[in-house]
Amino acid sequence: MAVYTHVPAEEIDAFLTRYDAGRLVSAKGIAEGVENSNYLLETTGADGSGHRYILTLYEKRVDEADLPFFMDLLDHLGARGCLVPRFIADREGRRLQQLSGRPACLIEFLTGISVTEPTPGQARAAGVALGELHKAAQGFAGERRNALDIAGWHALAAKCGGDFDRIQPGLAARVVEELAFLDAHWPADLPRSVIHADLFPDNVLMLGEEVTGLIDFYFSCTDIRAYDLAVTHSAWCFSNDGATWYGARGAAIGAGYAQAHGLSEAERAAFPTLCRGAALRFLLTRAYDWINTPADALVTRKDPLAYLRRLDFYASADTSALLGA
Repeated sequence: MAVYTHVPAEEIDAFLTRYDAGRLVSAKGIAEGVENSNYLLETTGADGSGHRYILTLYEKRVDEADLPFFMDLLDHLGARGCLVPRFIADREGRRLQQLSGRPACLIEFLTGISVTEPTPGQARAAGVALGELHKAAQGFAGERRNALDIAGWHALAAKCGGDFDRIQPGLAARVVEELAFLDAHWPADLPRSVIHADLFPDNVLMLGEEVTGLIDFYFSCTDIRAYDLAVTHSAWCFSNDGATWYGARGAAIGAGYAQAHGLSEAERAAFPTLCRGAALRFLLTRAYDWINTPADALVTRKDPLAYLRRLDFYASADTSALLGA
């Protein structure tokens, strides 16, 4: 989440008149993340008892044409017991609006907090939640290509070009080397499904060791199912700077996922390569955002080198026990 588009409170209050949400009490911009503009809204509620919502304005990286896919996916998952935030329709049944020149939606607010230093118990709960999400996604008819697949990584690397070496000398060559490895070794025959593709700790809401919500599905797509676990693994199992590997978290995520969904031997064998892909994917998007984020955006930029360190770990360490025994 982030704030690129600043919306006056008066405009938000007028926007809310389309809904049975009451009047605006407060609107607070949310600075975390890099994708869309988000506000936490407090309203009087339709009955005066008070209510909270998330207001999201979609910026350039999210294609408005993809929004029906996300809406239908969350409806599908929610109907099957997943704790996901659904899009709220106005009195005329419309879920997609326009606000301040951007596509905009009002979204359910889910309680819970995002942990910054997960315990193994919390990591296990996240693994369970991801496995349950994959089970609930079975039968979903929608499909969406992963724009950040290997072809997308090549395209993004080309956009960054020589600017990689402004982040760290030699980074451009390292990216070329890793892309060549993944071109040669990326698995082609593993099970595919709809995946979240961005299940970082800040996209999992928790109370203690209980998951209360999964949020931010704007990278969800159809891809290798175990790649989703690799993305989650790389996001949960390192220190923020990528320098320290927490093996107990990795084992816990693997155990939780295996309990809820199961992992085949082929998925386990390919997992180190999938993790290298996940690390490179976020290295590339972090680098691109680092280079191109507007100076006046209210957004927390993420260090690309934190994912270079993850990539180096996955590429050089003994990766046979990434998911535990």
